[in-house]
Amino acid sequence: MTLWVFGYASLLWNPGFEVAEQVQGRLHGYARSFCMYSIHHRGTEEKPGLVLALDEQEGAHCDGMCLRAAPGTEEATLDYLRDRELVSSAYLEKRLPVALSDGRQVEAVSYVIDPHHVQYCHLPLEEQARIISGATGGRGPNTEYLYNTAQHLDEIGVPDPDLHWLTEQVKSLTAR
Repeated sequence: MTLWVFGYASLLWNPGFEVAEQVQGRLHGYARSFCMYSIHHRGTEEKPGLVLALDEQEGAHCDGMCLRAAPGTEEATLDYLRDRELVSSAYLEKRLPVALSDGRQVEAVSYVIDPHHVQYCHLPLEEQARIISGATGGRGPNTEYLYNTAQHLDEIGVPDPDLHWLTEQVKSLTAR
C-alpha cells in the first residue's frame, strides 16, 4: 500500500517519518488557517497557542507538499502520525484527493479541523499574533512554529501573505 501524507504546516519541516518522495500538491476545498487552539504542542490548557489546520471552505484550496512514506513504513508512519496529530481529537484524519504538481492525482492522509471541537476558533489576525507571541507548549514556542512554517512555504514556492503579516507582527510584539 502506498501512503501519501499532505503536509501544509509542521509536516513540511518536521515530518517525523521516513519520506521516500515529496511533490508539491494542491488540496481543494480547504484553507490553511490558524483556527485551532493548541493545548499540547504549542501551548497549554492554561495558555493555549494556535496551530494551523485545514479548514473546510467551499471554493478554497491549500498548496502544500505531498510526502510518500518509505515502502515498508506505512503502518508505523500512520501510528506515528495518529499519536502526533490526534492527541486531542481536534483534527479529523481523512484521505483526500490531492493534485500533484507533476500531474498525478493521489489520495493523501490529511488532518483537518473538526469545526465542532472546542479547540476550533476563528480569530482576527491581530489576536492570532498576540496569542502566538506568548505561547509555548511541549514542542516549543508558538513563534518557532509560525516562523518555520512561513519559511518552508516560501522555500517550496507557496508564500502565505497572512503568515508573512503574522511573522512581522509577532516579531514586533516579542521585541518589546
